[in-house]
Amino acid sequence: MIGQRESVSGAHFAFTDRWGGVSAAPYEELNLGGAVGDTPEAVRGNRELAAKSLGLDPAQVVWMNQVHGADVAVVDEPWGSTVPEVDAIVTVRRGLALAVLTADCVPVLLADPVAGIVAAAHAGRPGMVKGVVPAAVRAMVELGAEEDRIVARTGPSVCGRCYEVPEAMRAEVAAVEPAAHAETSWGTPALDVSAGVHAQLDRLGVCDRAQAPVCTLESDDHFSYRRDRTTGRLAGYVWLD
Repeated sequence: MIGQRESVSGAHFAFTDRWGGVSAAPYEELNLGGAVGDTPEAVRGNRELAAKSLGLDPAQVVWMNQVHGADVAVVDEPWGSTVPEVDAIVTVRRGLALAVLTADCVPVLLADPVAGIVAAAHAGRPGMVKGVVPAAVRAMVELGAEEDRIVARTGPSVCGRCYEVPEAMRAEVAAVEPAAHAETSWGTPALDVSAGVHAQLDRLGVCDRAQAPVCTLESDDHFSYRRDRTTGRLAGYVWLD
């Protein structure tokens, strides 16, 4: 259920795999995405299971309506009936968990434990190009975080050896973020979005960074939209004690 978990000075980071939930095929088992065709009851049950496995109150987890943009929202409580279209959220409220959904895109979790600020961002190819991760860091800094204190963790995502794209798209993305330029294992143009995100964090002065060694497309333990099209969603969670 929880494929990776880490704590740093009272900040907690966790990424799920696809197992331990109640969803039926093709969303089996721990689908946490509410807009992929799975039943609302299954998604709700999976979110409760995942939260409780992390010691979290499911009602105190903030989700996003992700749209591959670069908008950031500062939150201090879960949304009401309407979830805004944002791809990054930031909070200073301890105990409030922030969640990001992915199935090949890069889930980015950020924390400044000293300032008591955390953020979650959804960085697919469009979001990485638009600068959603730098926007999230800027929002944290505006609240009192310092770049060199921020801890960054990126979760399972499609790797540069597997993310094949047309040459024109690779050139367009690499013109914005050269570190994303990649080649597949079979020698065709590709993108490495995670490498692009880490390059952006490096330029911002975020030194404490780690990347999950899992390619979602290669791993049967993780959902991959590029591999399966109709599939579930993984989640990354970040929160403070």
